[in-house]
Amino acid sequence: MKGKPKKLLLGGLVLMEVVSAVLAWRDLGWRTDDQVRGNKKTWRVFIVLNPGNSFAYWIFGRVRSPLT
Repeated sequence: MKGKPKKLLLGGLVLMEVVSAVLAWRDLGWRTDDQVRGNKKTWRVFIVLNPGNSFAYWIFGRVRSPLT
């Protein structure tokens, strides 16, 4: 029983990373080149290499539009 909570935690983290990666790909598809820092293809490769890299996209990859 000792390993079950660890497996649940690991499963939850993996699920969170996969969902974040899918949402990052979706967001990249919707954004124009001007709304993304760097090349969109580079971000896609970066996210595929490690789904955890999608968090870097959410923090650094998107250009925020000024509030109007």
